[in-house]
Amino acid sequence: MKIALLGYGKMGKVIERIAIERGHTVVLKIGKDSKDYNISEADVAIDFSIPSAATKNISNCFKNGVPVISGTTGWLNDYDNMVALCKERDGAFIYASNFSLGVNIFFELNKTLAKMMKNLSQYNVSMEEIHHTQKLDAPSGTAITLAEGIIENSNYASWSLDKSTKEKDIAIEAIRTPEVPGTHSIFYNSNVDSLEIKHTAHNRDGFALGAVIAAEWILGKTGIFTMNDVLNIG
Repeated sequence: MKIALLGYGKMGKVIERIAIERGHTVVLKIGKDSKDYNISEADVAIDFSIPSAATKNISNCFKNGVPVISGTTGWLNDYDNMVALCKERDGAFIYASNFSLGVNIFFELNKTLAKMMKNLSQYNVSMEEIHHTQKLDAPSGTAITLAEGIIENSNYASWSLDKSTKEKDIAIEAIRTPEVPGTHSIFYNSNVDSLEIKHTAHNRDGFALGAVIAAEWILGKTGIFTMNDVLNIG
């Protein structure tokens, strides 16, 4: 499989290593200063760029018939437009706020727990996410996905990046500290006890492996998919 890497920072370099270990070839490595390149050289593109570049990268792939795996967060105001373009061009697209296989299992666990806690009003839910200081967005895309999973399966209505939230808000605390790949915790607290579920990434390899597995899976397909499709869960 010939892969184009859209974004060649720390994640891009790890994806390159994992892809080569799995027998694939990286034919393009597109950084922020790359201008003229032929995306049609690739069988699939993996986008871990920056929010301001994501829409241009993804639309260029669809216009050239290249399936896209996107893990860039912070650009989702344009997500519906990219979905429409993908459908118009009969393309293939997977966006995920987190491609880690463990995190995607964690997403489903989070939804299940939210359903179980829905009618237990004595518990208040809150979240914490910790990432490296280079992370551009806060809260993380993964934290937002987790919050949305709770909202869909509970009486909560929204989330807020603020400890002083409304009754129906999920408070998310975003912490930035050096050399932390990503830790996400969900807390259910009452006056008598607390429940906590947590996912801790030890390095970037899990994110990279999931993205490469998604790229392998999407070849030959058309449509809009999620990691649940790739992993056959949920």
